Amino acid sequence: MSQRAVVTVMGQDKIGIVAGITKILAELKINIIDISQTLLQDIFAMLLMVELADDADLVAIKEQLEAEAKKLGVRVVIQHEDVFRYMHRV
Repeated sequence: MSQRAVVTVMGQDKIGIVAGITKILAELKINIIDISQTLLQDIFAMLLMVELADDADLVAIKEQLEAEAKKLGVRVVIQHEDVFRYMHRV
């Protein structure tokens, strides 16, 4: 069984953002279901839908993603899919 989460990444565009974030996800055995990225002038934005094991520790995942984001100079947020959908309902 699995659960899903949404990862958002934003910051100044530079080489290595996608590689750095997806490397952490791969190391944690987190499957990327969907990925979208865009560049608005020099601002990079990426949205990923990921699949987590039911017993995944979101806090630990968040800490590892934030550590990598700090190295890359970007901001990263991970939210359980249900929380993301609730917060962004219309």
